Amino acid sequence: MKNVTATQLYKRQTTLAEVGEVGQQKLLQAKIVIVGCGGLGSVAAVYLAASGIGKIHLVDYDVIDASNLHRQVFYKTDDIGKPKAEVLADHIKEVTPFVKVSFSTTAISKSTVFDEIDNYDFILDCTDSLPIKYLLNDVCILKDKTLIYGSLYKFDGYVASFNVKLPDGSFSTNLRDAFPEISKEAIPNCSEVGTLNTIVGVIGLMQANEVLKLVASIGNPLVNQLLIYNSLENSQFKMKLKSDDACHSERKRRISDIFKTENYVDVNCLVQDEALLISMEKFKTQLSLRAESRSFRTISVIEKIDTPLPFEVDAKIPFSKFDDITCHIERSRNIDKHKNFVIVCNKGISSYTTTVKLKEKYPDLTILSLKDGITNYS
Repeated sequence: MKNVTATQLYKRQTTLAEVGEVGQQKLLQAKIVIVGCGGLGSVAAVYLAASGIGKIHLVDYDVIDASNLHRQVFYKTDDIGKPKAEVLADHIKEVTPFVKVSFSTTAISKSTVFDEIDNYDFILDCTDSLPIKYLLNDVCILKDKTLIYGSLYKFDGYVASFNVKLPDGSFSTNLRDAFPEISKEAIPNCSEVGTLNTIVGVIGLMQANEVLKLVASIGNPLVNQLLIYNSLENSQFKMKLKSDDACHSERKRRISDIFKTENYVDVNCLVQDEALLISMEKFKTQLSLRAESRSFRTISVIEKIDTPLPFEVDAKIPFSKFDDITCHIERSRNIDKHKNFVIVCNKGISSYTTTVKLKEKYPDLTILSLKDGITNYS
């Protein structure tokens, strides 16, 4: 690696009158933690490192998969199977020698979150887990830290700076002012519904941009508003937010009460019960017997009804329409009370979630989820 000076590296940035040497020094003193090193987090991390953020901590328990590479562009095919946080940390060290970077491969949870964020000023939510988004939001309120929120759904992206301390000492709105409660319905992530790689890059860069504005005290951060960007129409809408809490101390008391009772558990990250799973090998055996006996039915719970499947299914129903799935099961039971059901989806996540809910409703039925889904079906 060739030796470069900080003056050389950040010259184009310090030339900006709004930044200058003073602003650059603020960036070098800033400490941020990025939770999620996928499409949003990898983009935000690399650009913030290149901008001169002094200390960056990366948190991600996942490893790199081939399906990640089309949007997580700082990873290579040779990195498949390696921890995302570790690979990204190594890449940042090559980008700039002036950034102190650390990483954790422990899944963020209610029991680990304080240890991960305590020593940092800004928290970037780059996850695709709804419960974890609320966990980060609530903890930032309790610890008086700023949360840079980012989220994706198909062609749409969402960005906001939450819980920002304002000049008068008050704090800006937070995630619960936009969406008060964690949705109890299954929310599809990009593994299930897909995503365009460019929208991922755009939103990750917007999150990084929010950090630079807040740290250097320039521009107008997305405070008390949620920006919604659509990549197909190239349109953006800013939804104004208002807090129902009279003051920050009242908000902290309310969030503290929520924190005591909420578990913030994401079923996508839970260890799946083997008793509710059917392996690919056993499922293939069932399929081979299917011509002779209709002993079981297969229900696909993928979001896109026209998604091609490597085998025939009895019904294609979006997993978000749980009532339709139960209606299908009821009709099948009326025909044959001994029917068994196999639920399938892309990666075995939504199908498992659906299976758990169905077993609660029909404890006496044999209902199984195809382990690892159809993505790895061969």
